Amino acid sequence: MPYIPLEGHLPGITGLLEYRQDTAGPIRELTQILLRGPSSLTEGERELIATIVSSRNQCTFCTAAHTATANVLLGESETSEKVKENILTAPVSEKMKALLLIASQVQQSGKNVTVQSIQKAKEEGATDIEIHDTVLIAALFCLYNRYVDGLAAATPFQPEFYNALGKRLKDHGYNRLKSGYDHLKNQSVQ
Repeated sequence: MPYIPLEGHLPGITGLLEYRQDTAGPIRELTQILLRGPSSLTEGERELIATIVSSRNQCTFCTAAHTATANVLLGESETSEKVKENILTAPVSEKMKALLLIASQVQQSGKNVTVQSIQKAKEEGATDIEIHDTVLIAALFCLYNRYVDGLAAATPFQPEFYNALGKRLKDHGYNRLKSGYDHLKNQSVQ
């Protein structure tokens, strides 16, 4: 049960963003730029960064949402599960492993990022902008994870909900839908 009154048909971050649309706008815009804007990292790779951070922060809603989105973008579900189990043995490039390890360090504390992990990422071909964006995505998802859990936002448990959310995030990105979210009122989210 959320700690503040939120619209029941909007679980997780969506309800919180609708609650305070003036603060939601800049957050959504930043997320859209980082996860859907031009990048040498694929959208799926960027979603894996959100997934690993959310998973390690134990944010059930964000982990399920970004795992589902990564799965839709990658066209399969094995990679996201393997990344959450063990980055070093996951079926991703060595560059991506290095970036995911940096994201995991940021999840613990920005001060946990080491010169060695940055050097390893560069040795594996990561550019400065990829390293920058990895750190910023990881930091942003720490904010999201704490926002969702800190206000006890509703967390659905049906995989179908997250599969639909993943498809919506793939198709529409992180901006607020122009039509709003009234169409979700008829869907059960608990």
